[in-house]
Amino acid sequence: MESQPPSNVTDTELRNAAGSFARPVPWRSVTQLATSFGPFIAGCAAMYLAFDISIWLTLALAVPTGALMVRVFIVQHDCGHGSFFASRRANAIVGRLCSLCTFTPFLSWGRQHSLHHAEWNNLDRSDRGSDIYSSCLTVRAYLELSPRQRLLHRLVRHPLLANFVLPPLVFLLLYRVPFDTPRAWTRERRSVYLTNASLVVVFATLSLLLGWREVLLVHVPVIAVASILGVWLFTLQHRFPGARWSGRGSWRYVDAAMDGSSWFDLPPVLRWLMGNIGFHHVHHLNQRVPNYRLAAAHEAVQRVRAVPPLGLRAGLGAPRLTLWDETSSRLVRFCDVARLQTPA
Repeated sequence: MESQPPSNVTDTELRNAAGSFARPVPWRSVTQLATSFGPFIAGCAAMYLAFDISIWLTLALAVPTGALMVRVFIVQHDCGHGSFFASRRANAIVGRLCSLCTFTPFLSWGRQHSLHHAEWNNLDRSDRGSDIYSSCLTVRAYLELSPRQRLLHRLVRHPLLANFVLPPLVFLLLYRVPFDTPRAWTRERRSVYLTNASLVVVFATLSLLLGWREVLLVHVPVIAVASILGVWLFTLQHRFPGARWSGRGSWRYVDAAMDGSSWFDLPPVLRWLMGNIGFHHVHHLNQRVPNYRLAAAHEAVQRVRAVPPLGLRAGLGAPRLTLWDETSSRLVRFCDVARLQTPA
């Protein structure tokens, strides 16, 4: 259900509640580096060692190792926001190191992601570029498309394609080119090619030392698992039961954070693996809060204005919510459109 703000709560109070945690704690940042890179590298090493036992064991280990890659990605994400370290240089260095694990160019992705933070859940600006995961058409806009356009719109958002097929292709192939990066973004476009060159050096070296077949069977399954988990999380952060999308000039920053971004209430182990990104409403309220302080910031925000949690079961079905029905002010599935058109 959508939260209702108490009449005496102001935007400033909510911003201040989150803002008091918007400072990195150096020892916690360093500790998280060790607990992110360490287990991830250990997982990759275990996969290589498992080849002597069974290739199926190697592939099975891709699941926990892929989940650990998501944790590394959260570190890169925080570095892109400048929230992981106080030093801009430290954020840049660590972010680039993360990109060699996540296959995601640090500068290019980070600047693209900053656009997301400027327009999330805004129906007037939500169909930008090739981002199908944080965009949403209204039912009316969808019905105004031609039959061919509607088919394409539905096809790329089919749960199997959008959540299982496309994510590995995006991270392995699409991020190898500056596909949605304006030509004026010279540094960001250069970062794509520098990331590619670094990846070639790293994986060519691994192939020479360990064998190209082993390298492929370790790292491709890992990035596939990580990308599927990561895209699923990213999707339900803004498309979930009770989410608010605004248009026609009514979009407001704090409302979009509190009512248009989810609090995904995960079990402690998954919360640790996902770097607390489930407290996404707090992250949008203040993107400078490091991920390891989001839980504490969430408690402070809850005391000012409580928001309802999104449970794991609801999270599994959330990606099917793909259109905004302006009549009922809620997200709906494609299969609901025909029913909405039928007179009562």
